[in-house]
Amino acid sequence: MGPSRSPASFRIQLLGRPGIASGSGEVYQFRSRKSWALLTYLILAERPVSRSQLGLLLYEEADDPGRALRWNLAEIRRALGDGGSVGGDPVLLRLPEAATVDVQVVVRGSWRDAVLLPGLGAGLLEGLTVRGAGAFETWLLSQQRFVAAASEAILHEAALGSRSVGDLDRALDYAVRATAMNPLDENHQALLIRLYRLKGDDEGAERQLLACTALFRKELGVLPGPAVLAAAAASRSTGAETADEATIEARMEAGSAAVSAGALHTGVQTLREAAALADGSGATRQRVTARLALAEALIHALRGFDEEGSALLHEAAEIAATHQLPGEVARARAELGYVDFLRSRYDRAEFWLQAAAELAGGSSAILAQTSTYLGSVESDRGNYRRALLLLQEAVSRAQQAEDPRREAFALAMLGRLNLLRGDLELAAEQLNASITMAEHDHWLGFLPWPQALRGHVHLCQGELAEATQVLRQAFARACQLGDPCWEGMSARGLALVAEANGDVEAAFDLLVDARVRCNRLADPYVWLDVHILDALCELGGRYGHPGTADWVDQMRDRASRSGMRELTLRSLLHGASLGSRSDAEAATLFVVDTDAPVRTSTRELTPLA
Repeated sequence: MGPSRSPASFRIQLLGRPGIASGSGEVYQFRSRKSWALLTYLILAERPVSRSQLGLLLYEEADDPGRALRWNLAEIRRALGDGGSVGGDPVLLRLPEAATVDVQVVVRGSWRDAVLLPGLGAGLLEGLTVRGAGAFETWLLSQQRFVAAASEAILHEAALGSRSVGDLDRALDYAVRATAMNPLDENHQALLIRLYRLKGDDEGAERQLLACTALFRKELGVLPGPAVLAAAAASRSTGAETADEATIEARMEAGSAAVSAGALHTGVQTLREAAALADGSGATRQRVTARLALAEALIHALRGFDEEGSALLHEAAEIAATHQLPGEVARARAELGYVDFLRSRYDRAEFWLQAAAELAGGSSAILAQTSTYLGSVESDRGNYRRALLLLQEAVSRAQQAEDPRREAFALAMLGRLNLLRGDLELAAEQLNASITMAEHDHWLGFLPWPQALRGHVHLCQGELAEATQVLRQAFARACQLGDPCWEGMSARGLALVAEANGDVEAAFDLLVDARVRCNRLADPYVWLDVHILDALCELGGRYGHPGTADWVDQMRDRASRSGMRELTLRSLLHGASLGSRSDAEAATLFVVDTDAPVRTSTRELTPLA
């Protein structure tokens, strides 16, 4: 056992070159790379793991896997010292009290803490290779993708946060680092260009726009979308006219009414004017509420402008926090959580949504919102039991708040969850209720989502005629609205209907088209793209399509980067069906990390016990 040491100064670095440090003395240094591999797995695993599973993960080629595992556990025990422990079966890891792990700070902590980490932006266990452990290599690659995405997200968040307090130099530095990690992310590019504009560096903004345009044309065969173009057209504020509070309020009401009536661009412009008037007049509460109204319009109504909406939300939260307006801070944080949910930055979404719930002050409306989004996050991740509790709570909270739209949204997500769980009768009941509520409240902009899900339920129940009718109606409405998400989900259902009717070629064409539709703007619902890829992989394997291996790789990359555990597992199962032994071995480990049912096909589900 190592020497006793102060737990508060115990730090584990897994980003870049791994290491353990303590402010109160020397730390035992691992002699085996597999000790680092084992410690990393135990830290990042969501659930305790049995010794037999760890043997499969790391020691399959060892003469005595049990002995090798015990030796590595002993090394970890020595490094932890008296303040921590590791052992048992399943193996339980207990770190010293108040110990910090850099990966956990990046994933679940504040951006202000994360940007201080020396390894931020470096790879997980960078340069470390473990021989004779194919399943671990597959798992590690998945986690490296996940941590890289988390690092990108925290740098992007740090840029927005720094901008909100006027620190444009730091904001630009963080934005440059995020863009360097993933230059094909349109939101990174839009933020970087906008920051150059705000600093008055128009030449820098133009250079970045030209570089972005050339890169997108070369790598993706497309031009940058509206988010980048809007950022390029942005300019510094040159001072605003003033108005009294009644005038500002009237301008906000007019803008919100125009958005609700479908005059989106007019409404957004009016809300921009209201925000500028509030700034010029120094009306604190209206500075916040105008930003919130404008951000919500950009995020929920005007497609492709989530990035600009996020910047406004950070500003609103900063102003509200400075002037002790907790309800407004909660609203801003809840919407930030929603944006991160769509982008599949689930840990960041959870961070914002939990922070919003803590400030809700018993508000049923805000708690309905946070519970709905948190439940949706857990559903996307594959944590179905927790998702079920949260979404049931969301429905109850929405009823207390007498908010039919929030209730319809929560019911739709609850219906989707039960569709994925295999409880088709309950899913049908909840989706029917969501559709009815949306119709009664004239919420036509949302209606295609529960309809598309209802069509999938019909399909799973073998009701092809009903599925065709409902999915066609949902698709037509989605196209009329121009909503990429609704279009993609409806097209996915129509593809599976085509396959069920024997038109396999049409099924593949529709699935490929569904991906194009749902990804055509900078702010897609990432889970939906992976859900469509899942159908492509399954059909590709069934019919021997030559693109299947590439689809499996794409699915693995997108699912593992975001922490979609069930869909990562399914990507491994698809890989195993193509003959990959390491995928088959790794799949047995991912089964432990999700409580989702193992689906054997897109239309055949095994319900949870």
